[in-house]
Amino acid sequence: MTRRQRRMLFVAAASLAAIGIVVLMLQVFQQNLMYFHSPTEVVAGKTPEGARFRLGGLVKTGSVQRESGTLKVAFRLADCEHEVGVRYEGILPDLFREGQGVVVTGKLAGGGEFVADEVLAKHDENYMPPELAESLQTDTGHSCAPFKSLETL
Repeated sequence: MTRRQRRMLFVAAASLAAIGIVVLMLQVFQQNLMYFHSPTEVVAGKTPEGARFRLGGLVKTGSVQRESGTLKVAFRLADCEHEVGVRYEGILPDLFREGQGVVVTGKLAGGGEFVADEVLAKHDENYMPPELAESLQTDTGHSCAPFKSLETL
């Protein structure tokens, strides 16, 4: 084998290795990518089957139920149109309360209930994730959150 052939073989092997590394990185990135969905999208069936995703909305007033003696809690997460039941086991953030905007991370369980493994509450009165703010917009461009009573959600 000539020197030129060895060099070409080395370049080809290095190129294949680089392509393999890029393909593996893209697969790992795709597996760890987490999308944000609203309760309306969950009810409409537009969420991935069996995949983890983020769900955002407002905690429906009167829906928080705590199991005494445990860290288990169930509540309803709502947007302007629909609501989804959420189960969570763990310590809730200090800012978590009814009527509060939250984002939960987890998976859908049977019956359309969301099983969360993380709950994030907004950190001040003005903060809301951009995706959630958009999902709370009406056709006229107004946010239904401040004007709609959470008790009627």
